[in-house]
Amino acid sequence: MNRHRQTYGVESICKVLQIAPSGYWRRAALKREPHRRCARVQRDETLIQHICVNFEFAEHWDFRVTGATDKLHDHQDDCTARA
Repeated sequence: MNRHRQTYGVESICKVLQIAPSGYWRRAALKREPHRRCARVQRDETLIQHICVNFEFAEHWDFRVTGATDKLHDHQDDCTARA
């Protein structure tokens, strides 16, 4: 969205995506000032980083428990998106 903001404007892009422009501006402000995010979001960010570090370590394990690899693969997408 940021790449096309100058060309089309935030309001036009938000209209096509069917989201409120205020939601875009709020998210942009919180990204610039992460200390203003609520405590839960800040805590989740820390936990996600911890999970990603552990996933890198655990990805070489030989999982014998049903579902364990599925749980890690669910987190892998989040970890790679943040990398």
